[in-house]
This record gives sequence, C-alpha cells and structure tokens, in this order.
Amino acid sequence: MAYWLMKSEPESFGWDHLVGSPKRTTVWDGVRNYQARNHLRAARKGDGVLFYHSACAEPGVVGIAEVACDPHPDPSQFDPSSKYFDSTSRPDDPRWITVDVRARRKLRRFVSLAELRTHADELDDFALLRRGNRLSVLPVTEAQWEFILELGSRAS
Repeated sequence: MAYWLMKSEPESFGWDHLVGSPKRTTVWDGVRNYQARNHLRAARKGDGVLFYHSACAEPGVVGIAEVACDPHPDPSQFDPSSKYFDSTSRPDDPRWITVDVRARRKLRRFVSLAELRTHADELDDFALLRRGNRLSVLPVTEAQWEFILELGSRAS
C-alpha cells in the first residue's frame, strides 16, 4: 500500500463535494503535469489519500480518502468540450492518467500547512514542504501518513 496527498481547491472541488458525490467517489481528472501524472500511474486501488485543500485562505489536510481503482486514461483528455481536452492525446496512446478517489472520513480537525511546517523535522523531507513544490499529487511515506493522521486526530 502506498500513500498520496492530492490537492484540490475547495471552491472548485472540496471535501464536501467529494462526500456529496455518488458513492462518495469521483474521477480525479484534469491532472496536466507530467510528474503528478507519473504519481497517478504509480497509485493502486486501496492506496491512502490525504485530501488537501489548496489555493485558499488556509490550505491544509481536511480528510482521508482512498484510491478506488487502478489508474486508467483520463476521459477528459478526449472530450472537446472539456477544459482538460488534449487534441494531441490519442485513445491508443493516452497521455493523461487518472484514478477514482473515494472519501473515507473527515479528520477530527483540520491540519493546516502552517502546522505541518512546524513539524518539518518529524515529517522528514515531506514533498509538500519543499520550496517551490506545486504538484497536485504527491507521494507520502507511511511515517508521514501516520504522523499527519495523528495530528488530525488530536482535539482542537
């Protein structure tokens, strides 16, 4: 089992949107960065996901989700009406990959980016805390996963 952090803007598609989706599951479409795409290629059904609100007043981890299926071609790349359409991608050789993500549970309390930064030593080179890192899908080690879950389970 692997662990991932997936970022989403709460105004566009936040935790409440995921929970309100049919079967609490959605296609994680629209990833258009090659490194983030490669992380999605490595994801497998059952992997853990830290659901992270980004590009907002207070970014941070809000909930726990899981990868609901193995990677598959992102259907939005073939849809001319989609903002994620890629005219150069071919069905026989798709450029963009996605997974489905299913909500498991909201953390007892929100774990902000600012709080995570105060634990940089304990999080041991956490990709999210690296300067200039803006990827929407990041790997998380098991130790980082456990530490963040513990932070999220503490009383406010």
